[in-house]
Amino acid sequence: MDRDSSDEDDDRRNLTYQNDTTRSGFNVEGLEPQMRRRSKLTFHKGYLFALVLPLLIVFIYFSTDIRSLFTSDISSFKFNTVSGQIRESQLQALHLLNQQQSSLLSIWNHTLVNSNNITTVQFDDIKATLLTQITLNKHIQQILLSPYKAGDILQNGTALDPSSAGYSFHRCRKVDQKFSERRTIEWKPRRNKFLFAICLSGQMSNHLICLEKHMFFAAILNRALVIPSSRFDYQYNRVLDIAHINDCIGKKVVVPFEDFMKLKKNHAHIDKFICYFSTPQPCYMDEERLKKLKSLGISTGKLEAAWKNEDVKNPSRKTVKDVEEKFGSDDDVIAIGDVYFADVDRDWMLQPGGPIAHKCKTLIEPSKLILLTAERFIQTFLGSNFIALHFRRHGFLKFCNAKKPSCFYPIPQAADCITRMVERANSPVIYLSTDAAGSETGLLQSMIMLNGKTIPLVKRPPRNSAEKWDALLYRHGLEGDSQVEAMLDKTICAMASVFIGASGSTFTEDILRLRKDWGTASICDEYLCQGENPNFISGEE
Repeated sequence: MDRDSSDEDDDRRNLTYQNDTTRSGFNVEGLEPQMRRRSKLTFHKGYLFALVLPLLIVFIYFSTDIRSLFTSDISSFKFNTVSGQIRESQLQALHLLNQQQSSLLSIWNHTLVNSNNITTVQFDDIKATLLTQITLNKHIQQILLSPYKAGDILQNGTALDPSSAGYSFHRCRKVDQKFSERRTIEWKPRRNKFLFAICLSGQMSNHLICLEKHMFFAAILNRALVIPSSRFDYQYNRVLDIAHINDCIGKKVVVPFEDFMKLKKNHAHIDKFICYFSTPQPCYMDEERLKKLKSLGISTGKLEAAWKNEDVKNPSRKTVKDVEEKFGSDDDVIAIGDVYFADVDRDWMLQPGGPIAHKCKTLIEPSKLILLTAERFIQTFLGSNFIALHFRRHGFLKFCNAKKPSCFYPIPQAADCITRMVERANSPVIYLSTDAAGSETGLLQSMIMLNGKTIPLVKRPPRNSAEKWDALLYRHGLEGDSQVEAMLDKTICAMASVFIGASGSTFTEDILRLRKDWGTASICDEYLCQGENPNFISGEE
């Protein structure tokens, strides 16, 4: 207890007298008058402050705009921000107006120079360019209105949309093939009368064109067409839908080689071998190929020439009447040799849908497996709006350099032509069908850019079990077949929004035939870097 009392006294002493070093005790009598004086002084100061403070507030209120003290800086900041936005919008608008002026002047000058010779496609280009300028004008108005948060609406409430004013226009629209105006011939084979197809020149694309011409000849001569054996020619049933041809005609007009040999009890004889071409050699046949026919159970008579000087390098134009006169016969089986180079009623032959009457879009069509695979690839990698490019390089340099001008273009020039088409077609991706080396395609990819954005070149990737787009080919044992892959390439290209082909390539010609027959041909389709004549397919003027 004593220790606790001593500690409490020490605490009190230290607390009360910590600033008084001269006093040794607690003097109550001396402290009381001092406290009385301090309380009076504090009371007078507090009272004075309470009286002065309201007067000061009233004075400040009437002499100063309080709100301006707090809002002046904020208003100034807002004004400077809006002013800066307006200035930036005006500068952007002036830049765009300058671009618009240059484009309109270019259109004007081009129209003046060629006013007497403007084709339909050129007029479409002019309309498309004008539409671009209308869209640019819309963009300018949006920029000018953006500081006022008007969005896409003008003060009068009219939406800035060219299509709402009837300005919508498809620059690369599909070509009207006018199928209803086709000139056709009925294919009505006589009983047990056959034309044996022989196609020997070039690669698969040449053989398909030769086969199509054989079909025309068979229709003229009222004969069924025998598809050659895979031991003598390509295995056509891997790439073509043979049953489709018969279904489209409504009767059996095409006979597979195996069915023909069963009908002939595994031994057939070509009763008359009349050669369409006589030079450089009759029927484009040599002894080795005649031996192959014999090994298949096909015997032949003597080869005869329909015309003495018909040369594959310089074929003369013939008519249906010429064919009937030279090849008309009552013999059961005839052959006329390779007719890839034959020129018979060209306009009739090359019209969309072909020269033969049928109920389908086209007679010669890729197999169903290839069609489905092409659709799956497009769905997986490309989408519906894509450009297809057949970029032929390997072995094409010598061929093209023989032409004047050459059709073989350096990579930078080709890239420039392709980029212009991308801008014109407004497509975000390109499907690349090519035999070019990686060094060439890599450089080409690096140079195809539009508005600072790379336009991807898409090729079919190698087989990957994780990908399902090509599963049908794999399951049916067609994966890795070069002819199947070539036909798949053609099919994808034929389904594109716009196609850029290689001039002089039969691969390209086969794609163009499919595009015309399927109705996918566009007025923008062209041979690479030959945009000065974009209507080489449609024939429009």
